[in-house]
Amino acid sequence: MTENELSYKVIGAAIEVHRTLGVGLLESAYESALLYELQQLGLM
Repeated sequence: MTENELSYKVIGAAIEVHRTLGVGLLESAYESALLYELQQLGLM
């Protein structure tokens, strides 16, 4: 996987978390959700 492909997947996961959870939560909530998304993509 190239750096561009990896970046695309990570940014996509972060956007999906933001779109799903919205704004106003604690950072730890976003961190947990992003970890889950990255695991689903096989990146963690």
